Amino acid sequence: MRFHDQARLELLAGGGGDGCVSFRREKFIARGGPNGGNGGRGGDISARAVAGLNTLLDYRYRRRIESERGHSGMGKLRSGRSGKDVVLDLPQGTQIFDEHDGRMLADLVSVGEQILLCKGGRGGYGNAHFRSSTNRCPRLAQDGDAGESRGILLRLKVLADVGLAGLANAGKSSLLRRVSGSRTKVGSYAYTTLHPHLGMVSRDYEEAVFADLPGLIEGASEGAGLGHRFLAHTERCELLLQLVAIPDEAVVREAATSAGKTTGKTTGKTTDKAAEIESILLSLVLSDYRIVERELSLYGEGLMSKPRIVLLSKSDLLSDGLGFSDAEIERFRLRFASSIGYQDSSQDSSQDSSETSEASEVRGIGETVSSVIVDVMTTSSFTSLGIDAMLTRVFALLLERRDCE
Repeated sequence: MRFHDQARLELLAGGGGDGCVSFRREKFIARGGPNGGNGGRGGDISARAVAGLNTLLDYRYRRRIESERGHSGMGKLRSGRSGKDVVLDLPQGTQIFDEHDGRMLADLVSVGEQILLCKGGRGGYGNAHFRSSTNRCPRLAQDGDAGESRGILLRLKVLADVGLAGLANAGKSSLLRRVSGSRTKVGSYAYTTLHPHLGMVSRDYEEAVFADLPGLIEGASEGAGLGHRFLAHTERCELLLQLVAIPDEAVVREAATSAGKTTGKTTGKTTDKAAEIESILLSLVLSDYRIVERELSLYGEGLMSKPRIVLLSKSDLLSDGLGFSDAEIERFRLRFASSIGYQDSSQDSSQDSSETSEASEVRGIGETVSSVIVDVMTTSSFTSLGIDAMLTRVFALLLERRDCE
């Protein structure tokens, strides 16, 4: 099923039925008087949130919605039948805006939540309604009122507890496949994910919905690459997982060569060269991290106030491609954490030295990043310890926020 998160509709509620001009005609009854019935009410148009839907595809090509007109009144004081109401079934998380002034009409979050969008017209009165002591034989009836009409915009924002954010090809879809039963498409090329995917993750009798969001690009907060539509899906997430991928060895080597040509400095010492590679790698990773952070900040809508966990993915490139030892990988993680302004508790001398980097926690001072976890994902698979550390921290944060509410 194709995913659509926006739709435009023209709504036209049914008009009311016309009243009837009729007189009683029966044998042996003289001057029976007026008996014209009233017209029926026009059908309303409303919207409600239902479970089991996650796209606005049903309204992609169904642009005009009309409800039934009320039936006209008839003789013998018979009122016309009311028009049938129309109810638009929408996914949870759908926002409804007035097309004319941009005003939000409804935000359907809970299942069963319903709102009246267009009211049907009132039925006209028949001539029996106008009978009085001074007007015993009225020969007039009212026409039914026209139904309301309006244009609306539908915007779907997925309801998820955790949103996976990052640049293209950072491993978001692979992570979702690993922790849930989702079968999202993965590939060795960028922009594999073109629309959000949801997955249910269970742990210790607790459940959370993870959302795999399409990769961001620089300028997404200004609409580049459909950035506004992609970032909108993070607004309802309680927690963000920001994935930052370790670049390929070729990218790092090329950057090191370019830096050497720019500075004109060369060194034959192995330690100096290793330190240079590490510094260049850190600058590349920080650049990717700050692009996403900047776009989240510029977009606004409270995204930067949400707790975040930073995941350094594709960590096998550190050891296999660049030849980093375990100690060097841990040092790189600490340098990265320090560069983004966070103090790692593992730097405390009293901490057990056997603690692995996967479970190490980085606590922010006045910021929202709650953890920096490395070695969660390699280029081809996941490490169980890294996944366990990530899920433990995710559910702890979710429970903490839910308890505060």
